[in-house]
Parts: sequence; C-alpha cells; structure tokens
Amino acid sequence: MRHSRDMTVRTAADLLIVRRRDRPLELIDDTALRRAIESRQWIRITAGAYARTDDWNGLKPIEQHAARVHEVVRRLVKPAAVSHLAAAAVHGIDVLGTWPRRVDVTTRRTTGGRSGGAVRRHALGLDDVERTPFGAHEITSAAQTALDLARYLPFIRAVSAVDQAIWLNRPGGPLTTIAEILALLDRSEPRRGDARARRVIEFANPLAANVRESQSRVVIAQLGFPTPRLQERRTLPSGRLVFGDFYFPDADHWGEVDGRGKYLSPEFGVDRNPAAIVIDEKNRENEIRREVRGFSRWEAKDADDPRRLWDILTGDGLPCAKPRP
Repeated sequence: MRHSRDMTVRTAADLLIVRRRDRPLELIDDTALRRAIESRQWIRITAGAYARTDDWNGLKPIEQHAARVHEVVRRLVKPAAVSHLAAAAVHGIDVLGTWPRRVDVTTRRTTGGRSGGAVRRHALGLDDVERTPFGAHEITSAAQTALDLARYLPFIRAVSAVDQAIWLNRPGGPLTTIAEILALLDRSEPRRGDARARRVIEFANPLAANVRESQSRVVIAQLGFPTPRLQERRTLPSGRLVFGDFYFPDADHWGEVDGRGKYLSPEFGVDRNPAAIVIDEKNRENEIRREVRGFSRWEAKDADDPRRLWDILTGDGLPCAKPRP
C-alpha cells in the first residue's frame, strides 16, 4: 500500500446524528421517528442514521456527502478503501455538479464491482493506489483522489475537482500538486481514462478559487476565447487593491464571476450591510472600468449555457476566434 506524504482527513461539520446501533431499542420510538421523517423534521442520512432536517439543510452539499460517507463507512463490516467522490468530500475537494447518494469505494479486481445499497464499488485494483488509514478502513490520498476523478468524470467536472485539489489559496495550503498527481499517473499501471486524465491535469490551474471559476474557464476555452490570467491583482489609483477572476491581457479585458472580487477586497468587513456593499462594489467596478478597455461580469449559472456566456463576453467587446455556438 502506498501512503501519502501528509494526510489530514477532514471530517464533516458538527452534526447531531441519532444512530440506532448507539441506542437501546427501547429508546427509539419507531412511530414517532416515522412521523418526524414524514413531517420533514428529521431526515434519513443512511440506514439507521438520522439528523434534524434544519441542521442537515444548513450544510453545504459537499459537507452533506462527507457526513454520509462517515455514516456509511462506519456500518461496513469488511475494510474498505474510500475513493472517488466519497474521498473528495472527506478531503474537502469540491466538485462541480451534484453529489451522489452512494458512497464510492475501490476494491480489488478479483472482488468484482457490484454496487448495492449505499455503496458504489469500483473494481479497479489497489496495488498502485495511494491511500492512508481512515478509522478501521482506508481512504485514497488527495493526489490519488484527484487522479481517480480526472480519469472518471467528464472533462469539465474533472477539471473542477483537480483545480480544487491543487488550489494554492486554500486555507491551510493546497492538498496536492500537479507534479504529485502526474507522478502517480506515470508510475501506475495503464488504466482506462489515462489519456483523459492527462488532458485534465494539463488544463488544471492552481489559481482557480472555486468550481464555478473552473467551469467558466473550461467554457471560455471551448468557445474559442483567448486564454485568461487568473486572479489578476491590481492597485487602483485610489489605492484600492482589487482582484479579478479573469484578465485577458491582449484585449485588456477584465472578467468576474458573480462579483466575487468584492469579498476579497480587504477594506470590506463582515459588518457591512448589503446596501453599503452594493454601493462600494459599484464604485469599485467603475474604477476598474476606467483602467481597462473591457469589463465583463456574469453569474455562475451563465456558464451552464455556453451561448449565454458567449453573448456576454462578445457583447462586452471580447474578441472570439469561433462563431456563436
């Protein structure tokens, strides 16, 4: 078994979970529990594990999946190697799109890949898979998880996962690097998806701050726009320090997804009211516009429709090498 150089498994956010196996049967009122679930006061995480609905809905989707992983794995009798999207959730590697209901585990090829219940099995073998202890089980390292997802997911989702794994500005530092992921790929036996994984890794960028930025970056490239710089840093004439999600140097064009830049500016505090933030952001945008030839802002969901993003960027004057899709 290969171990990662540094592995700190992240647990799900604090959540009150009621488990059947942790309580004497006489303390669980099945009728009351059923009514609580039917009335949506409580939610079933997995077999035998329940949480208050309000608490559950207060979690991010990645945190919900991490909680589900912990609950499913604690019920497994035989040791398992948590992998793919399940490992991503535990590590804190966000991924574009929805999270599955089942928990991914990788098994030896001889055991087969049949899935059932709350578990989705990948019979890919474990001989060259980098993993580390995870309670009574194992979990793939951040680098291995990124590689597995690069092989397994569609390109745009795979890029979002690898970008998140190598994100330089992640609190606590990046979970892995492109070099580490490539090293795992180069020394492992050939697998299905290797060619796609290399394309994903080559496109990955450690400056992409979230999955929606990664999505926009992929769509921008597919549409034929020039390659932007990420996290453009500028000090404006007023002395204000600003960051742009995208900057196209040849066109001198600034781009932002959902106005995220206002949250990065150090002069904004958590005590600012929404009206003050809107006014400050408008002043910030006006000042940036005076410094560049073009400026585009789009909502995260605009990248779901490539034609919509093409219209926004070309409408704001950014040249494109391809016609409207």
